[in-house]
Amino acid sequence: MRRALLVANPSASGFTGGRFREVLAILGEAYDVTPAWPNGPAESRQSAAEAAEDGTDLVIAMGGDGVVHHVANGLVGTPTALGILPAGTINVVARLLGIPQKTAQAARALLDAEPHRLPVAHMASDSRTGARSEYAVFSLGIGFDADVVGIVEQRPYTKYAMASLSFAKVATSQIIGTYRSRQPNMVVECDGERAYAVTVLVQVHDVYTFFGRMPLRLGPAGAGPTALAAERLTVLGTLDLVRRAATGSSPAAHRGVKVWSGFEKLVIEADPQSHFQADGELLGPTTSLEVTPMPDALTVLHPVPTEERSLLGRLRRRP
Repeated sequence: MRRALLVANPSASGFTGGRFREVLAILGEAYDVTPAWPNGPAESRQSAAEAAEDGTDLVIAMGGDGVVHHVANGLVGTPTALGILPAGTINVVARLLGIPQKTAQAARALLDAEPHRLPVAHMASDSRTGARSEYAVFSLGIGFDADVVGIVEQRPYTKYAMASLSFAKVATSQIIGTYRSRQPNMVVECDGERAYAVTVLVQVHDVYTFFGRMPLRLGPAGAGPTALAAERLTVLGTLDLVRRAATGSSPAAHRGVKVWSGFEKLVIEADPQSHFQADGELLGPTTSLEVTPMPDALTVLHPVPTEERSLLGRLRRRP
């Protein structure tokens, strides 16, 4: 029988003991399942890495995008597959891949799911506390969006109650307040070009979304990973960027915005240092960040049929 490690985050908003026991029973039909209760992100990553080294077939992340991020970081570059059981507030990765949002249905879908190789983005950062290596599964950012993530994480009850609206509310208040008069503190170099920015966002896949079923696309379909650097942020300007990303118009047409699609390396220098995030996880401050796309670096189990159910699949079929 195939072996699986179930890494659970009991602090996730949708986690209950009953759901955990239910998915254990479902997964037990096809896997010899070992449950794990890591004490924090570092242990989640270590548990996944040790399972992969031991030849475990599947490591399942049960929780929100945070536990998915940390488990994935332990599996990148290994043959062990990542399985996802949504039990968090937003569950962006599950939505992108067409994984059912109900935990039991997602567990049932894993029984006959197919492995697919997905790209990730590698981040090499440097700060006063030392160097750091990290992988992003669906998006990463430095500056504005990382500051928003940090504030939301300080208000967990609001995040659980309002989900995406809590991010929108904090983002608006940051633009009106802190970022209204902020000058660019970052130098961004990519594909032989240079730009100045207060924030940089990288989209690993064709689309991503924090807003339910509304997808956001920074670059053209099929162009690969896309980076966006904004020189300044205003309320009206940000709304226009969101409108363009949601309707398929090019954000690059917006004044003070530079977009690179299908890039090979992105280098960001920040002075003073800025916070950065990956997959909605705040990773701390940094003075430099080097981003390198890694195609086919992570094996993920997709439900069947993938192309009919996933947000990525539906959007790729559009002309």
